[in-house]
Amino acid sequence: MNSDVLDHRKLGSVEEIWYISNYDKRQIQGWLVKPPNYDASKEYPLLVENHGGPVSNYGGRFSPEMQLYAAAGYIVFYPNPRGSTSYGEEFGNLLYNNYPGQDYDDVMSGVDEVIKKGLVSEDSLFVTGGSAGGIMSAWMIGKNNRFRSAAVVKPVMNWVSKTLVADNYYGYADYRYPGKPWENFENYMKFSPLSLVGNIETPTLVMVGMKDLRTPVSEAKQLYHALKWRKIETALVEIPESYHNISNRPSQLITKVAHILAWFEKSR
Repeated sequence: MNSDVLDHRKLGSVEEIWYISNYDKRQIQGWLVKPPNYDASKEYPLLVENHGGPVSNYGGRFSPEMQLYAAAGYIVFYPNPRGSTSYGEEFGNLLYNNYPGQDYDDVMSGVDEVIKKGLVSEDSLFVTGGSAGGIMSAWMIGKNNRFRSAAVVKPVMNWVSKTLVADNYYGYADYRYPGKPWENFENYMKFSPLSLVGNIETPTLVMVGMKDLRTPVSEAKQLYHALKWRKIETALVEIPESYHNISNRPSQLITKVAHILAWFEKSR
């Protein structure tokens, strides 16, 4: 049915991988997309894409974003760390009152596994993701300086302000973390990527939709302003007329991917 579009294009091949989390030896599933004209004799940069949710998952499904990143010359790794759906109740609830938690270890273990396979250059790592994936991307660059560049899309940076401002504030009462923000302030902040912003040295693009009510513009600006304050290379992209589903329209998808690839190209 898609022959009018795909007959004159070559897609990147999608591969499933399983690996061991270095935190507790759990089996974690992930996916790889290689560039359309992949050459096994070459080393490629690695682009890590973190999914949203975190109650969600990636699979062996067509993704225009993954294919566009691969077509730009990246091997794309997109994992399903703990908290992802379709692996059972126990696996899904490992982030309850513990988010971000060891999902970080799951993602970084996958990065190490791809490097170990000899597919990518350890010196050419990039990371992005939106919503929960934006949280994880910000968390990763706050925890380590292994990535050349990052694109943090529609993140939560501060669980206190997110809980009190976002459109789904009522769903967070005694759910994401025990107690209300004013009752458990230190715990809310412990899990906020803002708490790690003083560690970030990675050039970071920040992106948000201007009509996003789920992860409001104010969350993205907390990261952008903090990085500007610290004189870390950064830029802010605000997509007009875009809600939380930031790439709902084709033009918005193109805008998102083009900005991320242009930002990463500066560091390649």
